[in-house]
Amino acid sequence: MASLMQLFYLASGVGALVLLYAAYLAYSVLKLPAGSSKAQEISAAIQEGASAYLRRQYATLVPVVVVIAIAIGFLVSRRSAVSFVGGVVASALAGYIGMMVSVRTNARTAHAAEEGLAPALNSAVRGGAVTGLALVGLGLLGIGIDYALFADVNALIGFGFGASLISLFARVGGGIYTKAADVGADLVGKVEKGIPEDDPRNPAVIADNVGDNVGDCAGMAADLFESYVVTIIAAMLLGSALAAQEYIAYPIMIAIAGAVASVFGVNFIRVGSSHKIMRALYKGVFATAAFAIVALWALPLAPGLFYAALAGVLLTLAMFFITEYYTAKEYGPVQEVASAARTGAGTNLISGLAVGMQSTALPVAAVVVATALSFSFAGLYGIAIAAAAMLSLTGIVITLDAYGPITDNAGGIAEMSGAPERVRKVTDALDSVGNTTKATTKGFAIAGAALSALALFAAFAEAVHLDNINLLHPAVVIGLFLGGLLPFLFSSFLMKAVGKAAFEIVEEVRRQFREIKGIMSRKAKPDYAKAVDISTRAALRELMVPAGMAVITPIAVGIVLGPAALGGLLAGAIVSGFLLALFMATSGAAWDNAKKYIEDGNYGGKGSDAHKAAVIGDTVGDPMKDTCGPSLNALIKVLNTVSLVFAGVFLAYAIGVL
Repeated sequence: MASLMQLFYLASGVGALVLLYAAYLAYSVLKLPAGSSKAQEISAAIQEGASAYLRRQYATLVPVVVVIAIAIGFLVSRRSAVSFVGGVVASALAGYIGMMVSVRTNARTAHAAEEGLAPALNSAVRGGAVTGLALVGLGLLGIGIDYALFADVNALIGFGFGASLISLFARVGGGIYTKAADVGADLVGKVEKGIPEDDPRNPAVIADNVGDNVGDCAGMAADLFESYVVTIIAAMLLGSALAAQEYIAYPIMIAIAGAVASVFGVNFIRVGSSHKIMRALYKGVFATAAFAIVALWALPLAPGLFYAALAGVLLTLAMFFITEYYTAKEYGPVQEVASAARTGAGTNLISGLAVGMQSTALPVAAVVVATALSFSFAGLYGIAIAAAAMLSLTGIVITLDAYGPITDNAGGIAEMSGAPERVRKVTDALDSVGNTTKATTKGFAIAGAALSALALFAAFAEAVHLDNINLLHPAVVIGLFLGGLLPFLFSSFLMKAVGKAAFEIVEEVRRQFREIKGIMSRKAKPDYAKAVDISTRAALRELMVPAGMAVITPIAVGIVLGPAALGGLLAGAIVSGFLLALFMATSGAAWDNAKKYIEDGNYGGKGSDAHKAAVIGDTVGDPMKDTCGPSLNALIKVLNTVSLVFAGVFLAYAIGVL
């Protein structure tokens, strides 16, 4: 036990060092000049809106956290309750730190663009790396401290549940906020008024830029923080069932190796003379994967476990390439969607739906192959090891994801502050790639969520002694259908929430254009704060029902129908949630980049009939790719973590003890 405790002390130490490096990167970015007074004013407005949203979201969460912590302390154990609060705090910090740095990096990236592509890319990447490395550092530090306090693997389940809860609220709330503002701004600004994106005359432009951060930075950070820690914990739980300390140790060793590899990998992102931005970013991904593989080879893993881990690392690379193919404007699928816009919004929508449906095949095949290989190498524990190895690369993945909102905001600040055309040309190039990185990292997050959920499901089955799912048992079939239904019902609430909130934004933007004379002639300034407030209130109001559904449903099914039925529910939710998330995220990204492909001058360019049709497709796709798709990751993981936390309670009800 002493050696195992020492390993967790090492994990805490590595986590602290990674956090220190993230702090150094933050310092190196924040000491850069922030540009003109106008640029700083716009950046400050974005910072204020983002901070206000997070404060109100966390204030809304406090009573929910208190009630759940008390319930866990009463029904499970005080240790698990304390761990749960620790997971909440660590996950909230991961999102808060990353977003606060991102909203300060945007103006600095816009200013760096005056010097050229390389300085601007360096600024955006370093700002994004703060989010990625802070997430990994907090995850290792939190797990290490939790184990050092309680020396109990089972207590860590509470830590994972705390991370899951924050992930759910951050993804759902942030997704509603960002897409309500984006859709509202586009429908009035682009379609009705014919003004460019990020035009300072649009009253919703600041809310739109705030949304990029609360959705794609804070939301994604909380999502992958959850995947990162719950995968490690699930693998450790399965390892503990094998009655050997080394099986508990392997997942945390893999996480340490991946964290160190991510630190090295970030420093390999450099743009060459070809100015290929995506190639520069992929240098970091490949370097991280290579370092991780070497580190895994050096670890004292049995050959089967090394190959299982290798399958997880290779799955990461496969998901990047597959998602890029279906969502980047350089490839056929997006160009087909753009071409379809020439005959109107209807054909554009049909084409995008078809691409989204088709895009599920290769990711599922990749996950199936990785699952089959890892199982053949080391059984269920091998699947958990593959998931842990895949998620060990989270640091570099989040770096690429957080790069997206930074460059998006930088472009907006350049536009609104009246920067020269050459500056906007640089920020547009960075932002264009940022749209692709946000899509590819979503593919990683969805596949990671599926593998994490499988590992959690295996841990749940072990905890309730569920050897198989009997499809001839009526309760199991009921659970299976309920699980398959949940992702669709959950998504419907989110789509409606975005629609209602966007309606409020559209009405407000129209009112301002109508009542505040001189906005279009730039003689009067819009009331940006009003749209920010509408998006914030709508997001916090609408997130409670879907979030409550995710927490309450598994508890109700586990108590009323029993552990076997709950196993059916989890299986159904994992399958349908994984496929629906892939479909929605890819369709939305394809519509978005089809619009940008037309804006590049194809099929008539901006203002053409094809462009107007593509804007409609992008509007439909926005809540699919940035609200529903990513939130389904949180849903399937929360269902599994809640089930795992209360597994003992379900067993007690099943045998009549409670």
